[in-house]
Amino acid sequence: MEEELKCPVCGSLFREPIILPCSHNVCLPCARTIAVQTPESEQHLPPGLPQRGSAACPDSECAAGGGGGDHADKLSLHSETDSGYGSYAPSLKSPNGVRVLPLAPPGAAPRAPAGSSLTCPQCHRSASLDQRGLRGFQRNRLLETIVQRYRQGRAAAAAAKCQLCDRSPAEPAAVLCEQCEVLYCASCQLRCHPARGPFAKHRLLPPPGAPAAEGKGAGGGRRAPTCAEHDPESYSMYCGSCRTPVCCRCLEEGKHSQHDVKALGAVWKQHKAQLSQALNGVSDKAKEAKEFLVQLKNLLQQIQENGLDYEACLVAQCDALVDALTRQKAKLLTKVTKEREHKLKVVWDQINHCTLKLRQSTGLMEYCLEVIKENDPSGFLQISDALIKRVQVSQEQWVKGALEPKVSAEFDLTLDSEPLLQSIHQLDFIQMKFPVTVPPVPLLQLEKCCTRNNSVTLAWRMPPLSHNPVEGYILELDDGDGGQFREVYVGKETLCTIDGLHFNSTYNARVKAFNSSGVGPYSKTVILQTSDVAWFTFDPSSAHRDIVLSNDNQTATCNSYDDRVVLGTAAFSKGVHYWELHVDRYDNHPDPAFGIARINVVKDMMLGKDDKAWAMYVDNNRSWFMHCNSHTNRTEGGVSKGATVGVLLDLNKHNLTFYINGQQQGPPAFENIEGVFMPALSLNRNVQVTLHTGLEVPQCVKQPKLPNN
Repeated sequence: MEEELKCPVCGSLFREPIILPCSHNVCLPCARTIAVQTPESEQHLPPGLPQRGSAACPDSECAAGGGGGDHADKLSLHSETDSGYGSYAPSLKSPNGVRVLPLAPPGAAPRAPAGSSLTCPQCHRSASLDQRGLRGFQRNRLLETIVQRYRQGRAAAAAAKCQLCDRSPAEPAAVLCEQCEVLYCASCQLRCHPARGPFAKHRLLPPPGAPAAEGKGAGGGRRAPTCAEHDPESYSMYCGSCRTPVCCRCLEEGKHSQHDVKALGAVWKQHKAQLSQALNGVSDKAKEAKEFLVQLKNLLQQIQENGLDYEACLVAQCDALVDALTRQKAKLLTKVTKEREHKLKVVWDQINHCTLKLRQSTGLMEYCLEVIKENDPSGFLQISDALIKRVQVSQEQWVKGALEPKVSAEFDLTLDSEPLLQSIHQLDFIQMKFPVTVPPVPLLQLEKCCTRNNSVTLAWRMPPLSHNPVEGYILELDDGDGGQFREVYVGKETLCTIDGLHFNSTYNARVKAFNSSGVGPYSKTVILQTSDVAWFTFDPSSAHRDIVLSNDNQTATCNSYDDRVVLGTAAFSKGVHYWELHVDRYDNHPDPAFGIARINVVKDMMLGKDDKAWAMYVDNNRSWFMHCNSHTNRTEGGVSKGATVGVLLDLNKHNLTFYINGQQQGPPAFENIEGVFMPALSLNRNVQVTLHTGLEVPQCVKQPKLPNN
């Protein structure tokens, strides 16, 4: 951030910075030195142009109600080539090439006379000065505050030294232990104050004089700025036409009566939001640039390693040919070295270029963040437009392709060892450009392949030293019953999880790679067995909003007196499955319903009242089966606190059976059910149940109770 705080003329931190009409800043003393006397022929400006290039609206214009739509065009800004500076009186030059006035005589304060011009040292746009001279430009109080805080933080940080260093002078302190009351540098902290044992609970703080936390900056105690023309009136409004804060008296005098005037605080918040939004883009690009630098540094290492590998390979081949290859070996090694040096040079150039851009973007970000922390609306609005534009320009410099390596780590070189000794002097490198063919067989990583419940995870990789490019992979899976393979994944990833498979089923999986030349051969087939029994919980994402889940989503109750539906996280379309629900609380004889449902079941009424659910609802004395709001098979035997309801879903026989405390409730409740079903439950606030899963299908059950006619 320090570069943002330096004057472009003197190169030092800003002193009494002023804002030029082009939104750049210079020190007030430096501005006095770069002001240039305007020739007599140029002091008479065309009619309609103001006498100085200040951002403030001229009094004559405001009083005449000229508005601010063409205010920017009326500023006396002109390029350096058009200004006729070549005909000016002789002057000195600053290090950046800007003309400066000769030094004032001893004891006399340098002053820019009326009729002078000031050229911005950054954009080279010029502005003429009126009778007020440089005092006509607005003071950048916000920048001045940030510079002051930066000086204080730097001075304090330099003063805090490590108290345990045996070096002379001691290293700067990095932390202060609150319990030990000792300052440590980074190395002494690791050696004398490790974060373990009795020191683990010690609190480490920044050293004294570190920059204050956000909200505690130097701006918190400053007096609110007052209007330059109506002191001590404070700024309360902002003139969008003149782009300057104004006070109530400015408005009363009519200078801004026809202008776009808004509340100062509202415009301040709006511009802060715009700057913050623009910073997000730069922050993302800075993050990408940091990752890109890591990539480039890794690329350096890969180039070094690959270069060494090629050199070793080359030496081994040359030694095999002994005397005949000795003279040629030096030439070949030179070519490999040149190739490596060329790649390294290209990568280093990219690193330096990207580092420069990143440093500029980071400095701008830090400066903008400091500006955003300030609580001076008028000062912020003085520079917000320019900062927003700078941030946008900074974001645009990260053009597409700027964060891509210009060279690869691979060396496109190979040695043709076929020629015999008579061809030894013609031996040279040939380009290692393999014809693009289909990819080789992928290798399944069996140690990473696994199953969980009714899902399987597969992982694979390409064999080493594979030169053919791979654009993607195709993963195929059979139906779990020895049927045909089908595609379940197509993409570039080498790890894939497939959900929603059948329980207690054996699946065969295989994978192949493809590129522009075609599809490669299949890998070996891996066999995966899904879980014998289903482990699942209640699903909070699909439950009605009145449902309350606890106990890791295994216990359910309700906030409403009306029946509400909750589904399980598992879906069944094949096999035999059994689960139980334990009644933890049963008050006032409610009618909970247990069963199965499709994913789109209606959830704000009792389970079984629509055509998407099959259920048994039960009170304290008897039970009924219900589907499509049709009640059948009333059976004696109800539930109470402590009762257990079992649900047996047999998709091989396509029926559904219910149990209460191990006693089957009538014959199978529903026949000929097919499709995909999820465990389901409906209840109100008088009931609480807990789900138990992963149970074996009961082999022996009590004789069923016959329904009452």
